[in-house]
Order: sequence, then structure tokens, then C-alpha cells
Amino acid sequence: MTRPDESYERLAGRFRPIFAKIAERAVTRELDRELAHEAVGQLRDAGFGAVRVPVQYGGSGASITDLFRLLVELGEADSNLPQILRAHFGITEERLHDTDPARRERWLRRIGEGAVIGNAVTETGGGALGALATTITDDDGDWRITGAKHYSTGSLYADWIAVLARRGDDEQGFAMVRADDPGLSLVDDWDGFGQRLTASGTTLLNGAATLPEDVFWYADRGPNYMIAFYQLVHLATLSGIARAIVRDAAAYVRARRRVFSHGSGDTPAGDPLVQQVVGRLSGLSFAAEATTLAAVARLEHINRLRADGEVPQTAYDDAEITASRAYITVADTVLRAANLLFETGGASVVRRSEALDRHWRNARTLAVHNPVIYKERAVGDHVLNGAAPGYSWIVGVKH
Repeated sequence: MTRPDESYERLAGRFRPIFAKIAERAVTRELDRELAHEAVGQLRDAGFGAVRVPVQYGGSGASITDLFRLLVELGEADSNLPQILRAHFGITEERLHDTDPARRERWLRRIGEGAVIGNAVTETGGGALGALATTITDDDGDWRITGAKHYSTGSLYADWIAVLARRGDDEQGFAMVRADDPGLSLVDDWDGFGQRLTASGTTLLNGAATLPEDVFWYADRGPNYMIAFYQLVHLATLSGIARAIVRDAAAYVRARRRVFSHGSGDTPAGDPLVQQVVGRLSGLSFAAEATTLAAVARLEHINRLRADGEVPQTAYDDAEITASRAYITVADTVLRAANLLFETGGASVVRRSEALDRHWRNARTLAVHNPVIYKERAVGDHVLNGAAPGYSWIVGVKH
């Protein structure tokens, strides 16, 4: 009889040598701000982007739980990589459940053949709350997109860009644009102190081409778990960071020989107080990953219900609320671990060459993508008043 983990181990075994290569150069990339083109290419060539794609379309047919377990492992190797591929896996997940069979097959085949998808969603500036300035125009069937986007995570590494745009005043959706389209420009101007290699820069569109059959309209979407899905990619990345913190803390302590006169051991690794710190780091890492996978199980449950028939709205609400609860917990847990890491040593632990500060900077950056304070309020409103979760978030200026 096959144990449940055996299939995952076979799947993960294909990618772990690549994860190891990615991890080997993670510090060098961080210190030199070397964009991760090579790493993304290695993952593409190995079929990592197609793990959720059915086998008949060139993928691995993996479960959603297996995908998130892999993202945790990849996040341990280099936390930039899962975030780079966040939009890619999100678009893939939506296509898996696309009700248009021709479009579903066309895009799953593209992804199965190695296409990587980036995003151009967010707009900045003084636009009204929820307003969308990026437009699709139709000149006798020639569809063109014009606008400017920011925080375009992963797009410098992508073959296709999913652009959030409107057609007229009412229709909104994701229009797919080739990354090499002459009307599209990608600018590497992301200047965040963390997740520095995600290429979360600016996308400029000046008459970029799309096709009507490659626009995924909001109006066509049924109930889904995509907001929870996108949150959980961040949590998988944070869980990977927590693993990396334990790994790097242990490696740092084992390599040290100098001790403090007021310490408690003959070596740092033999010091009970240092052992306590590393033990706590391990516990925090376990809690973060376990919490993340417990929330992912809600998505797995929805997929089982889908296979058997209709999914009740309560299942989607539960998945969304659970993802928010997990976000509250995991963000705090990993940030504590990233700070506690520095209790394992003296001044040498902050050497720039060690780049251990990247764990805190990366975790801090991920934790503010979807501000925790609003998740806490939403969960509290749900617990106290039975309020339904929000299934879309919009930004802008209230006028």
C-alpha cells in the first residue's frame, strides 16, 4: 500500500536538486541584486510551473496541497521565487476551473509547454477607490490596451502578462498580453528593501495587443477561492523563510568556536541557551508551516466538493476566513523567528556577507502586501457578527 507522502516525495524529488542549486546562489543574488532569470529558467525547464496542469496537457497533475508544499520548499531555497511565480500559479488555478473548455485547454497546454505568466494589476496615484484607468479599446476586432501598472511581480521573467483592464465603464477582466509585445514595456524599478529580486516594477502599456478570447472577464467568474489562494502563496513563502531561518541559524552556530566568558557552554552549539533559541526557531517554523497547510486543506476540501457536485457558499467563506486567520498567525510567527535568529550569536551574526537580515526584510515585505490589521478586523467582524468575508480588494483615494 502506498503511503500518502510517497507520491509527494516522488514529485518533490524531481525538483529538489533544482531547489538546492537555487539555494546555493541565493545569498550572492541577494548581495549583488542579480535577477533570478537563471533560477526561473531552471524551474521552467523542469516543468515546475506546470505541476497543477493535468498530465494530458503536459503537466504533473499534482494536488493543490502538493503545490503548496513545493512552494514552501522553494521558499526555503529563495523566498523570491514563489512570489515571482504567484501570478503564474494563480492564473493556472483559475484556468483549471474555467467553464469555457476551449479556453481552458488552450491555456493549460500553453502552461504545460512551459509558458510563464506574470501580472500587471495594481495602479497607483490619486485615482478614485476602485477606479481602473487601464483600458481595452476595440477597433473592428483589433483589441488594444493602454495604461500603467505597478508592483508587477514576476513580469520581467514571464512570457505572458495578465493585465487587469476595463472595456467601457462596466466590463473588467484580465487581458493576456505577450511579454514581447511592442506596445508593452517592463521597467525594473522596484525599490523595496525586501523581496528585492521579484521584479515587482512598472508595466507600461501603449496599445499592447490582446485577443478577445484571451480576456478573462470578472462577470464570467463563478464562486471561487482565488483571494484565499493568493494569500496562501504568501504564507507558503513565509513558511519557507521560517525553514531557512532554522537552517541558517543551525549552520551559523555549528561553524562557530568562540564563546562568551559569561556563556553556558564550551562551544556555541553546546550552550544550552543557544540550543534553546534554535529549538524555539524550529518550533516557530513548524507552527507557520502547519498553519499554512491547515488553511490549504480548506481549498483541497473545495476541490473534492467540486468533483462531487456543487460547492456551498459556506465552504468558500470558510476558506477565506481560514486563510485570513492563518495570515494573522503566520506573519507574526515568522517575523518573530526572523528577529530571534540574531540571538544565536554576537556581532558577527550581522555581517553583511551572511545576509541573515534578508529573512526579516523579506518576511516584513511579504507581511505588508495584504495588511494584517485589516484581516484581524475582518475575522473579528466574522466572529462577532457573522459578517461574510470580502472576495475582492480595491485600492484608491476616497473622494
